[in-house]
Amino acid sequence: MPSTKTTRSNTMDISKMVLGDASFTAPFKLIAERDDYIHAFVAYFDVSFTKCHKLMGFSTGPRSRATHWKQTVLYLEDVLTICEGETIIGSMAVAPNKKNPRDVDIMVKYSLSGRRCVVSRVQFYKMR
Repeated sequence: MPSTKTTRSNTMDISKMVLGDASFTAPFKLIAERDDYIHAFVAYFDVSFTKCHKLMGFSTGPRSRATHWKQTVLYLEDVLTICEGETIIGSMAVAPNKKNPRDVDIMVKYSLSGRRCVVSRVQFYKMR
């Protein structure tokens, strides 16, 4: 997967969340830093505990120290060919599953209008 720069994150304050806040849609923009192929998107989270005596937190990001939490790999239906400087734009919608709220439904919309690849797609995933 090419190295990319992302321009999106989503912040939640669990001390202020209400029913329904666990569902969200987050737009994203990825800019390729080199020519390569994309087989999947990777989602991860960072946690900060700010309401305690000593600030604590961790990241599950691919460049962070390993924890027992892992990244979520969202494989694409098609392999994308991307060139340096090209941009993938899209959004990721996340919601608890209606039958089992411990499961998560994910919808990813993305598009790329590149020199070697033009695609616009919606894909659905279930996390258990």
